Amino acid sequence: MPQLDTPAIVLSSVRYSETSKVVRLATREHGVQSAIAKGAMRTRSRFGAALQTLSEGQARLLVKEHRELHILAGFDLLRLHVGLASDLERYATASALAEVMLRFAPADPHPESYDLLRDALSLLEVAPSPELEPLGFRVLWQLVSTLGFAPALDACVRDGTMLPHEGGLAFSTREGGALCPSCAAGLGAVQLPADARADLGCLLDAEATLPRLDPRHAESHRRLLARYIRYHLGEGAELPALDFWLRRPWRAA
Repeated sequence: MPQLDTPAIVLSSVRYSETSKVVRLATREHGVQSAIAKGAMRTRSRFGAALQTLSEGQARLLVKEHRELHILAGFDLLRLHVGLASDLERYATASALAEVMLRFAPADPHPESYDLLRDALSLLEVAPSPELEPLGFRVLWQLVSTLGFAPALDACVRDGTMLPHEGGLAFSTREGGALCPSCAAGLGAVQLPADARADLGCLLDAEATLPRLDPRHAESHRRLLARYIRYHLGEGAELPALDFWLRRPWRAA
């Protein structure tokens, strides 16, 4: 069997037998891949603690041609991202990112999404607590956009009409972004106030300063992002990590 060596992030790890695990890996060179880690459940496993969800390392895959489940021959741990475990919001956001990557990234080379996930995990690990919520919005929107579903804000998604750069905006989740007034008529688009539109623009721009969102506006952005992911990527799939991030039960604790 040919061997592939690639940077990888563990997206999920589940028990397969008394001694083995099946892992789903985001790889930089080969997309999302599944592999069996034989002996990973043994006390003296060569994998040790390396196969925890969200750990980052160098994977060695023995590829079975025309098969979806390969063999994980090794995983050299580079980073555990232990800082994500220090705060439930950090971990919940990272888990939602990993879930979107797991469900919707291709099993083909897609280094852009891998690099974004890797960098986002590092940012979430060290970001100041007040920035965690808007940063979570940003990295999720960035991943959605990198996977090919970036929402349009500058031009109508139906007829291409250029839109004013400021002011309120008609936004349709189904259509994938902004609508001009004539196209918005009768389509049930959400009307984004000027401040919400400006905040969304900042969240979509990696170079912009993160917006400060009060609880009401943050909740509106959260619902919009969750609806967008479910409509354009979800296709009826269960997304428990995204649902947990949406509910934010730690706020009530």
